[in-house]
Amino acid sequence: MTAALPPLEAAKRLAAFAAVDRHISLNDKLIGIGSGSTVPYVVDRIVQQGAKANAGRLFFPTGFQSKELILSAGLALGDVDTHTRLDVCIDGADEVDADLNAIKGGGACQLREKVLADMADTWVMVADYRKNSSVLGTNWKQGVPIEVVPFAYAQVTAALKKIGGSPTLRMAKAKAGPVVSDNGMFIIDCTFPEVQMKEPADLNRCIKLITGVAEVGLFCGMAKAAYFGNDDGSVSVRAAGGTTDHIKSVPDVPPTSA
Repeated sequence: MTAALPPLEAAKRLAAFAAVDRHISLNDKLIGIGSGSTVPYVVDRIVQQGAKANAGRLFFPTGFQSKELILSAGLALGDVDTHTRLDVCIDGADEVDADLNAIKGGGACQLREKVLADMADTWVMVADYRKNSSVLGTNWKQGVPIEVVPFAYAQVTAALKKIGGSPTLRMAKAKAGPVVSDNGMFIIDCTFPEVQMKEPADLNRCIKLITGVAEVGLFCGMAKAAYFGNDDGSVSVRAAGGTTDHIKSVPDVPPTSA
């Protein structure tokens, strides 16, 4: 790559660049931008596609971070009030299992992330090699992020314990009190036994049935592919249907640049 980066950041950039190259074509005009530490490199690669490619495109953020990335890059901001589908959305992930199920919400954006994932014809995840696992909860130990109505957080906490979870209200680090999402919700991080994490779709449905839960950070059966940047300069790709690919290197310049 052209700029020297620490190995972990270089791995994130590789994943982001490869995903943009494969999934954002000149024909794609409605594009979702997700959240997380890998996503800035997604925006960098989109900008590299050139002014001609980005003319007429609208970009839809999942939260404050991605909105600022879009605006700072000089890209046009889209509005979900006027569009109900996207061509493609690229998002980060906290962990991805062998079946492309994911834990998301470490940045407290899971509700908006899932809305955009549902809107997108193609939803793709990008991450570094640490997020690649066979069973959710293997590498991501903080638990499943659950966005809850503040009024109901105590009741939701009790209900999560009844179904086998160990919930913790996420607290802010620079202020006294809980983390508040872009939607004004609290976040509960809840760990579950491995036997439940092996069936994430069932667990997602069970949690969603709890009154007061706005959204669950389990994304199941939604992704078309996941891209993992490796520390050797390659990218591992896992696609829906169980197919895998290995990209040995990613070019500095995108094939669609103009």
